[in-house]
Amino acid sequence: MRDWHQIGIIGTGRVARALGKALAARSQQPMLLWGRNLDAASAVATEVGRGEAIAEPGALLAACDLVILAVADDALSPLIAALAQGAPLDHAPFLFHVSGRSGAGLLGPLRAAGAVTAAIHPAMTFTGHPAQEAARMAGAHFAITASSDDALVQAHGVVRQLGGVAVEVMEQHRTLYHAALCHAANHLVTLLAGASGALATAGVGDPQALLAPLVRAALDNSLDRGFAALSGPLLRGDRDTIADHLAALAQDDPALLPAYRAMALATLDAMERTGAPAFDPALRHDLG
Repeated sequence: MRDWHQIGIIGTGRVARALGKALAARSQQPMLLWGRNLDAASAVATEVGRGEAIAEPGALLAACDLVILAVADDALSPLIAALAQGAPLDHAPFLFHVSGRSGAGLLGPLRAAGAVTAAIHPAMTFTGHPAQEAARMAGAHFAITASSDDALVQAHGVVRQLGGVAVEVMEQHRTLYHAALCHAANHLVTLLAGASGALATAGVGDPQALLAPLVRAALDNSLDRGFAALSGPLLRGDRDTIADHLAALAQDDPALLPAYRAMALATLDAMERTGAPAFDPALRHDLG
């Protein structure tokens, strides 16, 4: 995949900073960056090493042959509409957004203006450490949805430049794809925070250290074996154990009780769907 004459990034958040760090060397001219706050864009330009802030997003679109929209999901549609007002373009830049929720269809106004459009979503978390996250993108998976065969080829090329693995997701499945990722990653954070809080209430001095080996083993087993990795009292049908859990949570950590009930019921549902060993039907009543 060739390098780009000039890369432009619209956005100054965590994903924009990581992509800027990862792709700056691929831009023959200094990377252009725009954000609603010019000072923030200047800071990102300094951070990526070969970049400069620009005052108008339309000027960035006109100058660049690769344009990345790295803004919040709810800001995408207004941004696209504003950029499309400067149509038509006198060149055909490859333009993509990084939203997981949306496909390439959202970029229709810019495609009509002459851009080659796609959605490229990195399936990883960004916490504000651009150099580390640029390195982590090597080997990460990226969901791509393209508006044309040309866009698909270019999207694969960008993912290769990032060192990632491209996975094609159909337009109509983007929201389901994104929901799955949020369920796995975001809800995991909530689950572990709740477990850590309960352990702290139980007097454990370092809950994270206690949980780490158990959770890592459960994660590895789950990724390797799927639902067959399930263990614990629900699988064994230990009704008395579950009753004791509910009573202890109600007394000492009532904020965790609704999440525990919900996850236990979801686990029973999955056991029924997957043909796991039959459990005592009274368990569902206890948890309800």
